[in-house]
This record gives sequence, C-alpha cells and structure tokens, in this order.
Amino acid sequence: MENKHAITALAALAHESRLTVFRLLVQAGSSGIAAGKISETTGIAPSSLSFHLKELTYAGMVQARQEGRSVIYTADYSAAARLVAFLTENCCSGLECDFSCAENNDVKEAR
Repeated sequence: MENKHAITALAALAHESRLTVFRLLVQAGSSGIAAGKISETTGIAPSSLSFHLKELTYAGMVQARQEGRSVIYTADYSAAARLVAFLTENCCSGLECDFSCAENNDVKEAR
C-alpha cells in the first residue's frame, strides 16, 4: 500500500459517523446491511449517510452491491487488513511481532 492510499483510507475513517458505519459493517459480516437499515441503526440521516457511504466507498473501505431495490453495503475486509498491515509493517524493527511488544513498552490502549 502506498502512503496516498493509506491517507485516503485513514481520512475516511477519521470521522465519527463514518467510523461508526464502518464498525457496524464489520460486525455485519459479508452479508452486509442495506443503506436504510444503516440509517435506522446509527441515527444518521439518509442524506448524510449517502455522503458518508460515498466517502468510505471512494476510500476503498466499503463495497456496495444492488439487491433488488436496496443497496447493500459491506466492509472491505481485505482493504482493512492491508491498512493494518501497512501501519504495522515496521513494528518491532521488522522482527516477527504478535503485538505483545506494545505491552512490553508500557503502551496503554486509549479509551
């Protein structure tokens, strides 16, 4: 992955509504969720949701497919995996890492 693609994906996810939608789609799995149900579940107005879904789709983090009269959205798991791999590719100076290095360096999860 190139920096440009990572920046686009991170920018798309760096908005509260889009991150909420993406996490909902991750939970939904490969069956996805119709746009109307996403709006209903998240409380995001349909007009705003359309914009956010467009941004996530443009960034390659979400895919859309037509099923009858509904548009079904799914998280693109391979894109998410590529983004995580890109962000952690030099973790532990390139040595094999299972992320336990964060515990060894007293890195605390921000909540």
